[in-house]
Amino acid sequence: QVRLVESGGGLVQAGGSLRLSCEVSGTSASINAMSWDRQAPGKQRELVATIISGGSTNYADSVKGRFTISRDNAKNTVFLQMNSLKPEDTAVYYCRVVIRAVYYWGQGTQVTVSS
Repeated sequence: QVRLVESGGGLVQAGGSLRLSCEVSGTSASINAMSWDRQAPGKQRELVATIISGGSTNYADSVKGRFTISRDNAKNTVFLQMNSLKPEDTAVYYCRVVIRAVYYWGQGTQVTVSS
């Protein structure tokens, strides 16, 4: 059974940094795209960043230049380095992967940025 476990969320002041991690277990299949989504209270879930197996990345305009997505293929782990955090980055962050055309999400980790 595929399982995604996120870690690294927390409370930080504006301008601070956090690093999220998501480890994928329960599969021997290669994972093409690994992504982070987020959902703020009262808002729709949105894509934050994606990285594909070759290393290409894509970011939401709101986080470009501040967030960096990376992955360790050997450990089936994806990371999200978040710098210069803003109060509007406050949300639950979800790891997402696609394995054999099936989407999987983690349980989410709360990120709260105080002003």
